[in-house]
Amino acid sequence: MRKTLLALLAAAPLFFLSVALPTPVQAATAVAVADQSALLAKAETYLNGITSLKSDFIQTADNGQSARGTFTLLRPGRMRIDYAPPVENFIVADGKFVYFWDAEVKEQQNAPIGSTLADFLLRDKITLSGDVKTTQVARDDGLLEITLVQAKDPGLGSLTLVFEEAPFGLRKWRVLDAQGKLTEVALQNPEFGVKLDSNQFYFRNPTRGRERD
Repeated sequence: MRKTLLALLAAAPLFFLSVALPTPVQAATAVAVADQSALLAKAETYLNGITSLKSDFIQTADNGQSARGTFTLLRPGRMRIDYAPPVENFIVADGKFVYFWDAEVKEQQNAPIGSTLADFLLRDKITLSGDVKTTQVARDDGLLEITLVQAKDPGLGSLTLVFEEAPFGLRKWRVLDAQGKLTEVALQNPEFGVKLDSNQFYFRNPTRGRERD
């Protein structure tokens, strides 16, 4: 788990494990170019309207095992991922850095938020252009899928945001890393606009109980 989580933070990082899905992802139908602009604008407006989010999540590994946990987001700049027991790893972003706690070896590693794809959802103003490039807009059975890459280095991997169209809302995402491994994380019972304790978005070493700024 440590290796795959750190691969996400270092390469095409977003939030969760970098693993191959147990079954192939079905191909969605590409949206006509003439219709893409309106859909991208709708997605941008929706994403920029998210000030806070708390949700359970489910993630499935290539060996059929699943991981569960809680994802919280407080824009701009802050997020936290806690895995359900027995996993004790967690990820937290404090506005400047993304920290990963590896419970197995009892140490943390970190990276500036701007060097990770986590920055896309954490920035003050989300855009689907500029330093990110939209490579595909597609539909699949009531879902809208928007795939993004880093404009300067698309080979690092891609992020696909999956929205339910009616009512419109973010429901899952996929991260394809530079090694071709795919992560799919589904949100369960997401709550938007909730009040969150900002103190949870600071890294604290569980073995010492000391806050790191």
